[in-house]
Amino acid sequence: MRRSPFKRPPPAPETGFTGSDDELRAEIERLRRTDRAGSDPLVQRRLLWLRHLAGIRELDRAGPEPEYPRPDASSLPAYDGGLPEVSPASLTPGLLRAGILRDGCLLVRGLIDRSAALRFAGEIETAFAERERFDEAGEAAPGYYEEFTPDSRFDPYLGRPWIKMGGGVYAADSPRLSFQMIELFGAAALPALVSSYLGEPALISVHKSTLRKADPSVPGAWHQDGAFMGPVRSLNLWLSLSRCGDESPGLNLVPRRLDDYVPTATEEATLDMQVSQRKAEEAAGERGVIRPIFEPGDALFFDELFLHQTGSEPTMPRPRYALESWFFGPSKFPAAYAPIAT
Repeated sequence: MRRSPFKRPPPAPETGFTGSDDELRAEIERLRRTDRAGSDPLVQRRLLWLRHLAGIRELDRAGPEPEYPRPDASSLPAYDGGLPEVSPASLTPGLLRAGILRDGCLLVRGLIDRSAALRFAGEIETAFAERERFDEAGEAAPGYYEEFTPDSRFDPYLGRPWIKMGGGVYAADSPRLSFQMIELFGAAALPALVSSYLGEPALISVHKSTLRKADPSVPGAWHQDGAFMGPVRSLNLWLSLSRCGDESPGLNLVPRRLDDYVPTATEEATLDMQVSQRKAEEAAGERGVIRPIFEPGDALFFDELFLHQTGSEPTMPRPRYALESWFFGPSKFPAAYAPIAT
């Protein structure tokens, strides 16, 4: 029998923050430094809420949509039949833009240290186990799985059963892993890079920051995320935390820029936002569909028009661990999503 659900701490400390924006940022930084070891669930829970409030403030003062950076096509590796690769040292907003406009995405090898990626994969495994314990018994290890409730101005329905079925846990449902995730972002200088790319402060969201564990038996569905997010200003980080594409599920990609949405719900595609295999192959054209091999710490950046699916085979011996986090500009942030400042 299911016992009473996990009890959140008293709501009063989390209902708001009355200080200025500078004071809010200072409090976030103070708490970060307080828990450098990443071991205090009370601090991590408070940090997550304050980052949510900071994201709300960014939405409230959002200005008009800015321009994207000028594409730096001269720094982009020549297309040679595969997916061009770049190093973290060469990564700039202009190079990101050039890759997305030519190939639909940009592959960055070793964006995150391999050992850090593998450690995070282990933490995801623990978070999945604690989610199962919560679902069965109503309790979980503090910090690993605590269902996040956003501010009342946002849709409280987060579709957790659907996320679970797709092999995911919301990062916001794990204050511990949210803390570690944002620390990984900071170590890779991602907030500054993505903010420069978007031309405004980069926000993530409760609804589109997901800890992934893909089982080889689960087939993927071709899709473009913008088909269900609506008009957005976005950049997605898909970060591999295990070797994938051969021994575990990877990504099947259409490696070219698409300027519009591919027709959905045709042929075998049964979901409203699903693209059929034939339509995906037609969209890929002469380049064809590809499935790159990723190592732990490799990253793929793309936006809402990129056509992709989980690439899996039942014969693969291992699950794939990954982190997927969509960054949005406040000027075109998805209306129903709950923001989190990085």
